[in-house]
Amino acid sequence: MATHPKKRLGQHFLSDPRILARIADAVAPAPEETVLEIGPGPGGLTEALAKRTKRLICIEKDRDLVPALRQRFPAVEVVEADALKTDWHELVGAGPFVIAGNIPYNITSPLIDLALSPPRPRRVVYLVQKEVAERISAKPGGAEYGALTVGVSTVARVERLFTVPAGAFHPRPAVDSAVVRLTPLDSPPLADEEVASFRRFVVGLFGFRRKQLIRGIRELTGLPAERVAAMLEQVGISKEKRPQELTSAQFLALHAVLRM
Repeated sequence: MATHPKKRLGQHFLSDPRILARIADAVAPAPEETVLEIGPGPGGLTEALAKRTKRLICIEKDRDLVPALRQRFPAVEVVEADALKTDWHELVGAGPFVIAGNIPYNITSPLIDLALSPPRPRRVVYLVQKEVAERISAKPGGAEYGALTVGVSTVARVERLFTVPAGAFHPRPAVDSAVVRLTPLDSPPLADEEVASFRRFVVGLFGFRRKQLIRGIRELTGLPAERVAAMLEQVGISKEKRPQELTSAQFLALHAVLRM
């Protein structure tokens, strides 16, 4: 029975075995690691991953795909669920794990957030829209640099591995994709309990990305100009700088001093 991608679910299926093997190789699961695949679709990547791991769990939202997945991969734990509403850590249980997936463009950011929520996996390998890969790996000052860049780089090392052309998918998306690997830091500079506050601060400040810092922070926090200027001086950041020019370390320093 033919599998028809559903537009409402943002499905774009990849079937090229060479590309799928490269993605699975990037996941590189160790014998003791559980692999959690997000959105297996018809099972192209699932097949490549199943050859490389002892335990594979898949979360698939499309109920029409689940029976075929279970029949094709009897040794794989196929969970019919919405990945955005599922406790991933409960599924994988104790022990080390890695995450992989060809994820829908329209929910990329929340799926990245979930993947990097503590306790974090050893690796995350996602096939994402090329523009998202550029944003995640961007350098300060560029147009692609933003809150997503800062949020990811404070907890993980980012690698852009390779590009996957739009023509490799069915149906063909409007843009190319890219494979990214996120490796959570052993000692992240931000405590787990501070992540949510830091993320709100960064997203808020990027709302004023074209304004000078002193004005952006004033509008974001309601603090008087004199106090904001003193804080910026304390962390050695010019008040004329704009949010898009700050490094992740500078965002961290600003967040710390604002919480004092």
